[in-house]
Amino acid sequence: MNTLTEIQEWYLSQCNDEWEHGYGIKIDTLDNPGWAIDINLRDTNLEGFAFTPSEKGVGSDSEDCGNDWWTTKVEDQKFIGRCGPEHLETVLRIFLDWTKTKVEPAG
Repeated sequence: MNTLTEIQEWYLSQCNDEWEHGYGIKIDTLDNPGWAIDINLRDTNLEGFAFTPSEKGVGSDSEDCGNDWWTTKVEDQKFIGRCGPEHLETVLRIFLDWTKTKVEPAG
C-alpha cells in the first residue's frame, strides 16, 4: 500500500461525525522551501501515546543540508512534522509507522 492511500485510510478511520469537524490533518508549505504537517491526535487511538522525535539535517546535523532535512515530534496532542520539499512522504511514513508500533500511553 502506498503512503498517500494509508494516510487517507487513517484519516477516514478517525472520522466519526465529530472528530473531523474540530480536528484533522493539515499539510502546508514552508517558505524555506518545505512542508509543514500537523496531525491532531485528540480523540484518536494515538492520543497520549509516546512518540520518539526524529530529525535529520536539523540543529548540529544541519551543515549544508539544503533541502535534505526533516523533524518530527508530538506536542500538545499533535504530530508535528517539518521537512524539506522532497521529504513529505518521509514524514508521513514516520507518522504511519508510528501508528502501527505505538507504545503504552505516556505519563
